[in-house]
Amino acid sequence: MNEPYEPVLSASGITKIFGAHRALDGVDFALRRGEIHALLGENGAGKSTLIKILTGAYSPDGGEIRVDGEVMQFSAPLQAQKAGIGTVYQEVNLLPNMTVADNLYIGRQPRRFGLVDQRRMALDATETLSTYGLDIDVRAELSTFSVAVQQIVAIARAVDLSGKVLILDEPTASLDRSEVEKLFEILLILKKRGLAIVFITHFLDQVFEICDRVTVLRNGRLVGSEPISGLERTALVRMMLGKDLAFAQAEVGDDNGAPGEALMRFENVGLTGKVHPFDLTIHRGEVVGVAGLLGSGRTEMVRLMFGVDAADSGVLHLDGRQIKVSSPQQAASLGFGFCPEDRKVDGIFGDLSVRENIVIALQAKLGWFKALNRDEQMEIAGNFIEALDIRTASADLPIKLLSGGNQQKVILARWLATDPRFLILDEPTRGIDVGAHAEIVRMISRLREDGLALVVISSELDEIVSYSSRVVVMRDRAMVAELDGADINPGAIVQAIAAEATETAA
Repeated sequence: MNEPYEPVLSASGITKIFGAHRALDGVDFALRRGEIHALLGENGAGKSTLIKILTGAYSPDGGEIRVDGEVMQFSAPLQAQKAGIGTVYQEVNLLPNMTVADNLYIGRQPRRFGLVDQRRMALDATETLSTYGLDIDVRAELSTFSVAVQQIVAIARAVDLSGKVLILDEPTASLDRSEVEKLFEILLILKKRGLAIVFITHFLDQVFEICDRVTVLRNGRLVGSEPISGLERTALVRMMLGKDLAFAQAEVGDDNGAPGEALMRFENVGLTGKVHPFDLTIHRGEVVGVAGLLGSGRTEMVRLMFGVDAADSGVLHLDGRQIKVSSPQQAASLGFGFCPEDRKVDGIFGDLSVRENIVIALQAKLGWFKALNRDEQMEIAGNFIEALDIRTASADLPIKLLSGGNQQKVILARWLATDPRFLILDEPTRGIDVGAHAEIVRMISRLREDGLALVVISSELDEIVSYSSRVVVMRDRAMVAELDGADINPGAIVQAIAAEATETAA
């Protein structure tokens, strides 16, 4: 079907290749005047790459960009800005030590007799911000205002500079509900002025509240673009996760056995602005799967469990005794282990050997006065290399030279070497080959059978169903469902992810 009118911004057949990786593969995108258009997709979907191409940060390897029907070739962000495309990122890219007025007009300050006309600039800034409902002292430093105000200033600057297209990357990630409502009021004002807005977010409720259309990317390809009106939430979730309508009928995995006695109990544990307070009991010999879209609060929840972030509410009971986990070091001393999502940034020590990466957590637990000698390290590393089938030419090979799957197995070995009682795995099979993927899934089941308590985050719902004793579902930074028994199936998980807030509260 043809568009009712020509889009203000269109991209057709956009392709971008980094080495052997095709980040975008023939993606089409169209943005109309006076619409708020959600751009969605999980990690690695290609959202960031597409935005960087539309804003001139990257040059495409194929495809065409048009603004008002005219073909554009951007080689720098300034060119895209001059063509009418402005961007505001999640981390506001302004100068906090300068005044609000300076931030609005930096690089284009009004001048008088060769000097910056501070009075004129302040009057103009006050008038501009008044159209956004802001009545603030524009001569004050930007850092003295809240993140929400800083974001509005950034939006006002981007619109003033560009004026056709506004791209907002996770604009509500750091805002509370009242601030979100204020931002949405401003977006509706800009929409009425005819501005075209791209809204990137992980909050589905906000997509259905404020957006007119949605485009979904997955693995660098376009899944589809749909009007929000009439679009079912479950259909949108399936577009993002790559599941068709038959997905809801998928079979439940094998019986994952009865868990043992309770190991730990989280009561009303939360962190303001990160995770709403939650209750969760974890037993020995069970896998608690954690499902939810990217940005739902999954990783933030397990970071609280491991003491990476400090909870500001609630209590934890371990073996019936109330404790407080305030650091990863303390968590490790209690027998906790944590394999993070981004293994290259937060997991491996790239220049250290496989041996050193395996023994480092055990050595920290023992203390440096009980240093493991080289023979002891080689014996421990050798045992785990064999047990986990880690493919490496030598235990002394730098870990950065191993494949992603083998790096992941080394991180697992690191924590298994400490003989943990509780292990957290955040996306343990992401970005690894099929063989390593299957091995890690089997390993999770074996660890459960051996009596270990595990919490496993995964975006692969078929996978999470196969090994979980229970599944908790996260959405909008809150635990919204806990599934067990026959309810552990992909369809039920999708329904819980897609349910409206009023439904889950009922």
